[in-house]
Amino acid sequence: MTKIMIIGAYGKTAQLLTERLLSETQNDLILFLRKAERLNKYTNNKRVQLIDGDVLDTEQLYTAMADVDLVYSNLGGINLAEQIQSVLDAMKNANKQRFVYISSLGAHHEVPGNFGKWNEQAIAAYLPGFRAAAKLVAESGLQYTEVRPAWLTNTDEVDYETTQGSEPFKGTEVSRKSVADFVFKVVTDPKTHLNESVGLNKPNTDGDKPSFM
Repeated sequence: MTKIMIIGAYGKTAQLLTERLLSETQNDLILFLRKAERLNKYTNNKRVQLIDGDVLDTEQLYTAMADVDLVYSNLGGINLAEQIQSVLDAMKNANKQRFVYISSLGAHHEVPGNFGKWNEQAIAAYLPGFRAAAKLVAESGLQYTEVRPAWLTNTDEVDYETTQGSEPFKGTEVSRKSVADFVFKVVTDPKTHLNESVGLNKPNTDGDKPSFM
């Protein structure tokens, strides 16, 4: 049995992942988030520990992950690098090695063509944080998997393909359910995709911008 810590557990993709882990595995979960009462539906679940926390409180993170086997980050925001640095520091202090985290398309200047130019402008405020976070993780010495989704949809489907960090990004969009599926496969088989940066997109969604924009 594995114990998995999900940081930023109220995020939509994180909630999809949580539901699959509870229904399809016997793994125990630590759900770390602000305003933990938002996930009170898990209060009586013996496999779930809810922690109301601040990701920038490294000591609190360190204490919370004392007996986990894998850490998954669903964090985002302009200050992502600061948040990720706190997670990395806590993991090192707690002697944890396996880290899976959500990043973004464009984190490695890998999105080509007109869509790449559009994406640079559309998330210009966030990309510096994603890029700095990716550098921090790559240099951390941890066993990591960086997940770079295309623009996210709530479509009820699992339909995606992958690209490696050294390859041009494909497509423009992907469902959150697809992202959760990929993360589920990694966290339940943590020897896969070690020290890889993986792009996720729905096939045949190439274009100058996502279809819903």
